[in-house]
Amino acid sequence: MSSSIVYTHPLVEPAPDTATSLVPMAQIPKLAPHRRRSAQTSPFPRPETPALPTPPVPSPLMFMKPSRRIISPQDHELFLDSSAYRMVVAFVFSLSDSVRDTPCSAVNNSNSSGNVRNIIEILDRVEELLKRSPPVEQGGSRFGNKAYRGFVDLVETEASEWHAKLGIDDSAARDELSAYFIQSFGSRERIDYGSGHELNFIIWLLCLYQLRTVAPPDFAALVLSVFKRYLELMRKIQLSYYLEPAGSHGVWGLDDYQFLPFLFGASQLLHHPYITPLAIHQELTIEEFAPDYLYLNQVAFVNSTKTVKGLRWHSPLLDDISSAKSWYKIEGGMRRMFVAEVLGKLSVMQHFLFGSLVPAADGMTEGPVASYLAQGAVSGEPSAADLGTRQQHHHVGWGDCCGIKVPSSVAAVQELRKKEGSAALRRIPFD
Repeated sequence: MSSSIVYTHPLVEPAPDTATSLVPMAQIPKLAPHRRRSAQTSPFPRPETPALPTPPVPSPLMFMKPSRRIISPQDHELFLDSSAYRMVVAFVFSLSDSVRDTPCSAVNNSNSSGNVRNIIEILDRVEELLKRSPPVEQGGSRFGNKAYRGFVDLVETEASEWHAKLGIDDSAARDELSAYFIQSFGSRERIDYGSGHELNFIIWLLCLYQLRTVAPPDFAALVLSVFKRYLELMRKIQLSYYLEPAGSHGVWGLDDYQFLPFLFGASQLLHHPYITPLAIHQELTIEEFAPDYLYLNQVAFVNSTKTVKGLRWHSPLLDDISSAKSWYKIEGGMRRMFVAEVLGKLSVMQHFLFGSLVPAADGMTEGPVASYLAQGAVSGEPSAADLGTRQQHHHVGWGDCCGIKVPSSVAAVQELRKKEGSAALRRIPFD
């Protein structure tokens, strides 16, 4: 007598008998195509490039020494709704658009316009002044070196003559442009540097555009030759004088000092066939392509100025961004950051200067009130009655910027190298 034993799992039903499991066709539901999901609009759309206004006719301009006008949140709101704001956004994004998919080596300085070459020569002259103003010994301190103030004084002395070589004959115009140019190298009083000073360099270039000294055909050279040369110069200044970051953690956490290399650099790499965002972790890729791409070049410099090895430890935001699927996403994110975290932050824009070429909006604080507040707001603002003004500002102090001294982020590794020579960066024990 034989019998068949079927073992079944208690949670699995036995297979039905095919003879009894046939389902009539009428009971089978009709197949219907899946509905495509409607494209979700991002709550933070990529800012597009506004139309860049035509430069004004030079003759009616009344040049003036630029001054601070963003003193209160109300002033900042007026700026964000002004023609000057739209002009700055249009100029920066136009510069970024001009270098899409373009390596630095694609620009030949010998083929650039005469004024582009003159601007590069001016930056070379600034480096000569740097060599004439060596830092003083400060016993291992990581705070700003006071010799920096002598360097700024030399730049201020030469600035007017340099602008004359750019064909700017009006002395008042030279004074207006010199204010932006001098501020682009940092704060003489605080011996610090940050995104606001970097922005001053771009505004200086914008003023040259307003005066028709440079034109849209020069934009790619302004980024890949002029701005690149400015970055190289600023790195030497930072390393020489231990410029303190203008803010305790950098404005965005990307970099203590710079932002625009990441915006312009992402545009350069927008459709690159094989350099992906993750390439910033590949040492050989950085070594080979950093000279040609501002984004990789800035990552290389950041790595060289840290005492530990690895972006995840010293630059976590850069590390996070590297996981993006494309450079297009990174470039769009950098545009949003520029609008929101540079122009949209009072702590940065409080140092912005307005003159005739980049005019302030009607209603902004001006005159003695603006001057007094700009100089004394670190320790709090005076009352409206004390100043005899119609409006009391509700903003008190400048947050974590300008009131708190922050050691230079490049000083630690420089001091380490002085003691131990060209010692390799240490790794985190659990890396």
